[in-house]
Amino acid sequence: MNTEIVLIAAVAADGGIGHGQNLLFRISADMRRFKELTMGHPIIMGRKTFESFPNGPLPGRKNIVITRQKGYGAGKDIVVAGSVAEALEAAGAGVAMVIGGGEIYNQFMPYAHRLEITRVHSLSPEGTDVFFPEIDAEKWRLAEESVIETDTRSGVGYTYQTYVLR
Repeated sequence: MNTEIVLIAAVAADGGIGHGQNLLFRISADMRRFKELTMGHPIIMGRKTFESFPNGPLPGRKNIVITRQKGYGAGKDIVVAGSVAEALEAAGAGVAMVIGGGEIYNQFMPYAHRLEITRVHSLSPEGTDVFFPEIDAEKWRLAEESVIETDTRSGVGYTYQTYVLR
């Protein structure tokens, strides 16, 4: 099976991505970009990330949830996987978007083909406990980078970055 694995995340300057089950940053343009990039593709996430969605599964995408909990997800309109291999099998051929959280990013990083990062030009708030894996410059090449933009609501600066394997 030929699956292109893409990790997508908003990452603070120091690598932070979350606190508990909450994102560190809510940037409207980034949320729109996330929707554009993931729509129509399977999305793979951990149980905690799935449970952080207030309205359940994200529409227009096959929602694949990795968990060790037996019998999880009955009736939730999701595909439950117990491992990376099961999640990739459920995703099938084509592009699969890995959307978090921290443990899931760490598990998929060795298999990833592309990284879609919103680099937030701010340090993580105190209490941040979820981090994106380090992007190894010997393995990854920055292929595209947008100009610095600023979120009008929060005043936070950010840049879109696309990394590909060297």
